[in-house]
Amino acid sequence: MGIYEELGLRRVINGNATLTRLGGSLMPPEVLAAMAEAAGAFVDIEVLQARVGEEIARLTRNEAAYVSCGAAAGLVLSTAACMTGLDPEKRERLPNVDGMKHEVIVHRGTRTPYDFAIRQTGAKLVLVGTAERTAPEELEAAITEQTAAIFYFPNAHRDHIAVPLDQAIEIAHRHGVPLIVDAAAQLPPASNLWTFTHRGADLALFSGGKGLCGPQSSGLSVGRRDLIEAIRFNGPPKPFIGRPMKVGKEEMVGLLAAVRWYLSLDHEALLDRYERQVQAFIDALGNLPGLAVRRDFPNEAGQPMPRAEITVDPARLGLTAEEMLRQLLDGDPCIDLGGGGGNRILVNPQTLAPDEEQIIIRRIEEIVERRSRRRRGR
Repeated sequence: MGIYEELGLRRVINGNATLTRLGGSLMPPEVLAAMAEAAGAFVDIEVLQARVGEEIARLTRNEAAYVSCGAAAGLVLSTAACMTGLDPEKRERLPNVDGMKHEVIVHRGTRTPYDFAIRQTGAKLVLVGTAERTAPEELEAAITEQTAAIFYFPNAHRDHIAVPLDQAIEIAHRHGVPLIVDAAAQLPPASNLWTFTHRGADLALFSGGKGLCGPQSSGLSVGRRDLIEAIRFNGPPKPFIGRPMKVGKEEMVGLLAAVRWYLSLDHEALLDRYERQVQAFIDALGNLPGLAVRRDFPNEAGQPMPRAEITVDPARLGLTAEEMLRQLLDGDPCIDLGGGGGNRILVNPQTLAPDEEQIIIRRIEEIVERRSRRRRGR
C-alpha cells in the first residue's frame, strides 16, 4: 500500500494541465535523486542559493538567476527588488511604500489573478488599455516618477491585446523602468529561458514545477544581475517580506537538476509524442455517436503544444460534457480533464505518461457505450 492509499486518496490521471491543484508535474528520477542527496546534509543556504543561481544562469545564458518558492514568490520578490533596490531602510518598511516608487504597470487585457502577489508588497497596480487592446501611447502615458516596474504576461491567446513585447521593452527602457516577464507557464519552448531576457526584458520568471518538471514549490527568476541581487536582498532567510517564502536546500538543488534535465531533452521527439497522443483521440473517438474530435493548438497557456478537443452533442448522446467530466473524475482510475465551455472537453498530453491516453480513450468509450445502451433501452 502506497502513501496515498494509506491516506485514502485516489491517484489521478492528469490530462488537464500542469495545475497546482493537481501537483504541477511529475519529477523525473534525476530530480528526485538530487533532492534526496541534498536532504542528507546541512549547508549554508545563502551560499547554496548563490552557487545554484550561478550555475542555472550559466545553463540558461543569463547574467544571474534565483530560485524562489514558486513563480508567485518570484512576483513578490521581483516587485520588492524594483522598489527597494539594496536600500536596507526601504526593505524594512515594506509593505509600507511611502517615499519609494511603488506603481506597477500591467496591461488590463492580459492581467491574471496572480498579480495579487505584486500587490502583496504594497505596490499599486496601474492598469493600462482596455480588455481588447492597449496602445503604445497608453503604456507610455502611464509611466510616472512613481513607476517601479512594468509586468508583462505573455500568452499566445492574448498577445494581440498587449503592446508588442519588443516595443514595450523599448518604451520601458527609454524611461529607465524595468520590464519583468511573468512566463510561469511558458515552457516549452526551452529557448524562453533566455529569449525574453536576450530581447531586453530585465527579468523573466518561471514556475519550477510546470514544464521544467522540478519541485512544485520552486520558481526561477533570471535576468539582470543587479535585480537578482535585490531579489536575494529581500528574500529568505532574512526577516523581511520574503521570509515566509523559504526555499529549502532540496528545492534549490532539485530545480538545478530539473534545468539540467530539461535542457538535455529531445524536445522535438517530445512534441512528436504529444501529436501522436492527440491523434489517438481523434482516431479512436472521432466516429463515436455524439462526439466530434479535433486537434486544438496552442494549449490553454498559449504554449506551442497540441491538445485534443472533444465536443459533446448532448442531443445525440444524452449527456453533457460536464456530466462526462464528472463521470471521469468519479471513476477508477480518477481522470481529470479540462473543460472548455460549449460542451467541450480538452485533453492536454503534456501531463500524460506514454499510453495513458489509451486509458482515457477506453473510459470515454465505456461512458458513450453505456449511455447509448441506456437510450436504446428506452
